[in-house]
Amino acid sequence: MTHQMFSVEGRVAVVTGASSGIGRAMASALAERGAKVVGVARREADLDAWAVECGERAFVVADVGDLAGLPQVAKQCAEPFGAPEIVIPAAGINPRKHADEVSLEEWEATIGLNLSHPFLFIRALIPAMREKGWGRVINIASLQTYRAFINGVAYGASKGGIAQLTRAMAEAWSPDGIMCNAIAPGFFHTALAAAVFADKELAEHHAKMTAVGRNGVVEDLIGPMLFLASPASDYVTGQVISVDGGYTAK
Repeated sequence: MTHQMFSVEGRVAVVTGASSGIGRAMASALAERGAKVVGVARREADLDAWAVECGERAFVVADVGDLAGLPQVAKQCAEPFGAPEIVIPAAGINPRKHADEVSLEEWEATIGLNLSHPFLFIRALIPAMREKGWGRVINIASLQTYRAFINGVAYGASKGGIAQLTRAMAEAWSPDGIMCNAIAPGFFHTALAAAVFADKELAEHHAKMTAVGRNGVVEDLIGPMLFLASPASDYVTGQVISVDGGYTAK
């Protein structure tokens, strides 16, 4: 019974940003546990390398920062296995610039990819989930959903918006059986956080800021993700779950 509660076997999932980092780890974990997974990213070679790993996998090469093209991308994602029931919009960017230096183009690109793409992409997939009466949305929030960090104005604004977007999605779509939640990772050694981990002292500082005394590894995200992707979360919606080693608890 417990195994079935946390099972994603046979479910169709789509993950953007699946070519690297958190997105790839989540996409792989779903496929390894029996889900049929469509990965979306810009880099075809990386997606191709991911797709040959175990499990049922397909991919769509697309730039999800092109907001006008998202309905077509959503349509392509339904072609390999049918309409997705689990959606994780994990693609994101962080320009890491001071508020005085962020250009209009950088601001719009960050808000577009980190905040607008999850809304517009997920909305395009909602009708099929509504028809089934079951769906799971897992947005990617951040420590900066709650806290300000140096050179984080654009990224922080986008991730602060993710918390409210998640709540609003839950209000709009959970009556149709679609649970909408978010995971807020702490500092994880991924390409997006490469600048942090390139500075050993800075990385150690953030490790000491956690309650457990270390920074995260992508495997730490898999358990919470599977909970939110499975029937175990049937009565959980509109929530942001921090997976940060207790960083926000201190």
